Amino acid sequence: MTENFPGNQEGPPLTGSVMGFPAHAGRPGAIGEVHARPHPLISVPRRLIQLSFMTEAGSTADHAVLVELSQRLGIAPPDRQARHYAMSWGRGSLRWERHTEFSTYLWEGPPPARGKSGREDLPFGDGFSPPGTVISGVRLDIRKWAPQGEKLIADFDPGSLCYSTVEGGKAAAITDFRQDGDGMTRILLLDGGLSPARAGALSQRLIEIETYRTLAMLGLPLAQSLSPRIRRIEDRLAQLTGEMRSNNRRDSRGLLAELTELAAQLEADAAASLYRFGASRAYHGIVEERLAALGEQVVPGFDSWGGFLQRRVSPAMRTCRSIEERQANLSRKLARAATLLRTWVDVEVERQNRNLLASMDRRAKLQLRLQQTVEGLSVAAVSYYVVGLIGYVAKGSPPVSAAVKPELVTAFSVPLVLAGVWWLVRRIRRSHSDEDITD
Repeated sequence: MTENFPGNQEGPPLTGSVMGFPAHAGRPGAIGEVHARPHPLISVPRRLIQLSFMTEAGSTADHAVLVELSQRLGIAPPDRQARHYAMSWGRGSLRWERHTEFSTYLWEGPPPARGKSGREDLPFGDGFSPPGTVISGVRLDIRKWAPQGEKLIADFDPGSLCYSTVEGGKAAAITDFRQDGDGMTRILLLDGGLSPARAGALSQRLIEIETYRTLAMLGLPLAQSLSPRIRRIEDRLAQLTGEMRSNNRRDSRGLLAELTELAAQLEADAAASLYRFGASRAYHGIVEERLAALGEQVVPGFDSWGGFLQRRVSPAMRTCRSIEERQANLSRKLARAATLLRTWVDVEVERQNRNLLASMDRRAKLQLRLQQTVEGLSVAAVSYYVVGLIGYVAKGSPPVSAAVKPELVTAFSVPLVLAGVWWLVRRIRRSHSDEDITD
């Protein structure tokens, strides 16, 4: 029964208190994490096959696969929130584990009999529905370390053969990091006296090196695709800064618009590659930790795992880091150039505003002069009509004396009328000016 399978024994449940004191809400997860990935106890001979799937659909796809496999065995499926699960399968066992962006299915069992492929014992047959695309496949065989056992090395590619002793000389790890006809990376572990626990831990470590180094390399194709685009932006930035430096530069607003477009393209690429490059760094760090934990001892005439991966994987990781640094540096340069151009644009706008204000001041002065001219003409016109009215009144009125003639009255009224009209117009203009100041 699956509930009695060692991989599913999680121990007694943690209580909500310690010696009667209330426990922190995150304590169960923190304590249980160290037991979340138990390695199998392995005896010799043994075969381990692990497939890693990129699960874009999340845990939903994995749960559907596990439900189907559990139904075939007639056992209860795991909880939807579970991140690891184990079940008996044939003469071996199947272990599932959920990671951030991928999941692994590890089958462990006896090696196939001579002349048989052993696929009939695997769960990855016609009834297996993969939760996503395969990113890594590893087949690890554990054999007794005997003189005739080393003859198995002849099956590996001598051009990339990695052979080193580990665990203080009690085991040897062999691989060529190449894929067989099934697309699986082959690893041979020669056991020279390991306990089942140490054999299981070492096997898990070797499989993780291959799995995580493949995941780490996913950043390289992205870096290679981004490199020419970054180079194009760098070249265009150099051209734009050259135009900015020249005296005959074009309109600053046009330069600023193009710089803004280049910055938008760069930021879009940086945002799209942020997760992939970060994941590659994390995966490469795990590979280095696992290699350091191996404690390899170089076998004369052969390459070690760490030496081979240092030459082949590290340059790819440096390429990814270089692209990240170029993106960051280019973003800062674009920001500085845009700030400089924006300053020029502000200066141009201030110059235009100054010219506009000067033009408005000239128009106001012209308008004032025109207004004064119109006021003078209006005083003359109004005075003319008022003097005319006085003349009509003088002519129509009975004469006061023979010496006072209507023409004389009209003549004497002219200066008085001009002064009165001028005073009235001036007063009206002052009252309007006072109202404008009050407003």
